Amino acid sequence: MPDMWSDLLTCFDLRLRPTTPSAQDGGRPEPPPSRRSTLTVFEAPCQQIEHHRLFGGQLLGQFVRAATRACPSKVVKSLHVLFANEGKSDSPVYYIVQRQQEGRTYASLTITARQKRDVIATAMVSMHVGEEGREHQTVDGIPALPGPEHHRDIPLMPWETRATSDLDSPEVGPPDYELWMRTPGVEDDLNPAILAYATDLSPIGTALRPLDGIGQAGNGTDFTSATITHSVWFHREVRVDDWLLLRHHSPLVAHGRCFGRGDILTEDGTLVASFAQEGLLRFRPS
Repeated sequence: MPDMWSDLLTCFDLRLRPTTPSAQDGGRPEPPPSRRSTLTVFEAPCQQIEHHRLFGGQLLGQFVRAATRACPSKVVKSLHVLFANEGKSDSPVYYIVQRQQEGRTYASLTITARQKRDVIATAMVSMHVGEEGREHQTVDGIPALPGPEHHRDIPLMPWETRATSDLDSPEVGPPDYELWMRTPGVEDDLNPAILAYATDLSPIGTALRPLDGIGQAGNGTDFTSATITHSVWFHREVRVDDWLLLRHHSPLVAHGRCFGRGDILTEDGTLVASFAQEGLLRFRPS
């Protein structure tokens, strides 16, 4: 098993898919598409994780990377993903980026993630060039960063995490969860992708907290879960190698699904991103 942090960074190194060489050009691949090209295709490797299924967070992060590679003059403002089919870690994912509109300030893209013959996810992405203007935010107060005794070992988060509650616990609790995280140092352009990756880990576990005798660790035994749709909004520039608070809340579990939302704040209380997720949640007969 490779080092998970290095493996994750490798997954975000998308490669422009080469076109098939033709006899007319002497067997040389075509050059990368120009800024005016409407269609771009990237190839991305997968995380090497034990259960051999693709983690939804990997796809979220790679969607962000595909968008920024295809439209480098802007940053991702919002990402809205529908997960269609289960992906596997034994083959690469191809991201087909279609530019729908691009102006001086905004751009919109549709991206299809394919693996072998299947569409595994689709995304709508809105992009933006930062602008100056008035600012205002309304958020609840930020608690103090928990001490190192509150470290949580979260398998798919290969960085420092702290929380005062445990989503694996089967004890009843409120449908809220606060998770602090800080990664090793990263290149500037990787921050949004890593943040999108992190938002997929805890919404379903948060939804389970009010249910007696059920914890996140029961996935595959007490219940089956999967992400159905997921959205992320990036409000401000962010650094994941500084402490961030992921504040989760789940108002609903019903009809074999759950819903959750959250905010991401810096240690000084600045709101940098928000997210929302609908998940499949089916319980095994007792």
